[in-house]
Amino acid sequence: YVRQHADSFSERTAYEEVLSVFEPLIEAEIEIKRIAVEINGEEDEDRLDFLVKRQHALAEFFERGGGYTFRARVHSALLGLGVDEEMQSRDVRSLSGGEKAKVLLARMLLSGANLLLLDEPTNHLDISAVEWLEEYLQSYRGAYIVISHDRYFLDRVTDRTFEIENGQLLSYTGGYSVFMQKKAHERDLAARHYKNTMKEIKRIEGIVTQQRQWNRERNIKTAESKLKEIGRLKETLVKPEEDPEALNFRFFAPPAVTNDVVACDDLSKSFGGRTLFSGVELLIKNGERAFLLGANGSGKTTLFKILLGRMQPDSGRRMLGAGVKTGYYDQNMSTLSLEKNVIDELWDAYPTMTQTAVRTALGRFLFKGDDVFKRIGDLSGGERARLCLLKLMLSGANLLLLDEPTNHLDIASREALESALLEFDGTLFIISHDRYFINKLATRVFLLNGDGLASYDGDYDEFLKELEKEQYLAEKEEKPAENKAADEYQLVKENRANIRRMRARLGALERENNELGEERNSLAEELSDPEIAADYIRVTEISARIEEIKVKTAELEEQWLTLAEMLEEQGKV
Repeated sequence: YVRQHADSFSERTAYEEVLSVFEPLIEAEIEIKRIAVEINGEEDEDRLDFLVKRQHALAEFFERGGGYTFRARVHSALLGLGVDEEMQSRDVRSLSGGEKAKVLLARMLLSGANLLLLDEPTNHLDISAVEWLEEYLQSYRGAYIVISHDRYFLDRVTDRTFEIENGQLLSYTGGYSVFMQKKAHERDLAARHYKNTMKEIKRIEGIVTQQRQWNRERNIKTAESKLKEIGRLKETLVKPEEDPEALNFRFFAPPAVTNDVVACDDLSKSFGGRTLFSGVELLIKNGERAFLLGANGSGKTTLFKILLGRMQPDSGRRMLGAGVKTGYYDQNMSTLSLEKNVIDELWDAYPTMTQTAVRTALGRFLFKGDDVFKRIGDLSGGERARLCLLKLMLSGANLLLLDEPTNHLDIASREALESALLEFDGTLFIISHDRYFINKLATRVFLLNGDGLASYDGDYDEFLKELEKEQYLAEKEEKPAENKAADEYQLVKENRANIRRMRARLGALERENNELGEERNSLAEELSDPEIAADYIRVTEISARIEEIKVKTAELEEQWLTLAEMLEEQGKV
């Protein structure tokens, strides 16, 4: 289990912290080396025999547990989650909350557990790290339960969805998108059933009223029968649950005078001798919904601050079009005064609003009753995010720069924000690692790295396709044309040889497994012999050997399954 907030740590580096899950292998490795030294100087035959057997048992345990690869796996997992070489060598206590969360996640993934409980595992990860985690979970052989608001992630890694709503836990087969479709369909069926049943009750009630008016014995009996029918219908009638209260708002923007809303020319920025980016060229047109992507630390937030005029570039210039008014959502929500209460924070920002208008606006963002008097320092991350969005909505900005606006929002609030931004008449420039959010909104995607800014038309999925195409063409260009045919021939040749080797190994595994099965049957027959059953020492030996065979058989079956899967994949290639 990994909580979404990092716990305390011992005095270890990030690498040592994750390596600690392989403590039994490390201890075995140390003992193997110690025994090897002892064997060289041992003259007593019995002691020597014991040491050799012990060394052999430890070597088997070491190999079976992945002793030759565990350090590489630790290194690879940390790199995959965005913990670079420098960070791996630092004391964990010196890392940020997000970096600690990555270390915890890596430690858990390598722990050998067969059930993982993941609470918002993508919160502190950039897109490349989330994609690494997705690939890991897709190949993971155990079970896992994920709490997450990352809908794209849920679609990639889950095949079942639980939802807690109105005090009930509901279960659906399928990932997030399938769950939403099924839920909408069920709600529609329930609403129609309720409506039709209520219509039928009213129809029968009309008959009862009519029969009572006629007031004859036969009519009274009919009325009583119909009342019983109404009772049966009401017993089975279930009123559909109302949707939980959600945000409902719109951003209003005065039109920009010019079509070129924001532009920059040859921007560069460095910190402490490290270049964040250089040669950045940017032009965003009125009405565009552009997203800025890039690895953690690539300078995305810095670029936003330069565009807002809050930071100066080392070189180049930035320009805003005529009539452009900017609004900024800071992912750290540093614009909020933690000592103020909610209503004062909003009223101080917009003093011309009446108290009724302020409370109405707060109500639309789910601050109702005494909630408006809560101290901001006591609010949850989601509540603070809603207050920041409300202040932004009232700003009248026609260019919104949003830095990770979905980070602290639940799924319903994210969907409300998506709807509001889709209806926004102004221009959007957004930093986000929420790929579902990007797909819903993006008309353009920018990718920031040290060499500058690359632009791609379309949403996130289209951006991925273009990126894959670029990488493929780049790899193709790296090789001279005359070598390509030879390389392809060599690849096919190696693939066929690999398939032959795997088939041979598969046959060997099957033969070994059959031999062990025969030995196990033979030992079981021995145990049924009364004479042997009376021999305690022999029974103990046979039982121990049967247990060894069981363990070995399980290992062989796992190897067989792995090879079979690889063979199938190679066959496809």
